Amino acid sequence: MKKASDPRHRKRIKLVKALFAESFSSRSAVSANKDFLKIQNNLARIDENIQGSAKQFPLDKIAKIDLAILRLSVYELLIERHEPVKVIIDEAVELAKAYGGEASPMFINGVLGYLLKKNYA
Repeated sequence: MKKASDPRHRKRIKLVKALFAESFSSRSAVSANKDFLKIQNNLARIDENIQGSAKQFPLDKIAKIDLAILRLSVYELLIERHEPVKVIIDEAVELAKAYGGEASPMFINGVLGYLLKKNYA
């Protein structure tokens, strides 16, 4: 079981907060963070995969915090690939429980599940 003090968990929290903040501003306050920049550099591919996995929800209609969590998770699943799939999805759902709305964990889990089925089936 992960602990709140786990450095990987804390890193993910920082990245989600930075991605969330970025959705409100066109200039990046955390541009020095290399992981944030990697996500930003792959944003078109990431968003394309999110949109393909949540077809009934245009990106601008997804809650900004849910979109930030999805962007980090899709980046980790499709581009970075340093953690097992189960760990990435579990972390995303935990972040959604902590920062998202009531339906966020189920929505995040559904989108990521569909993405995996589409890309790994």
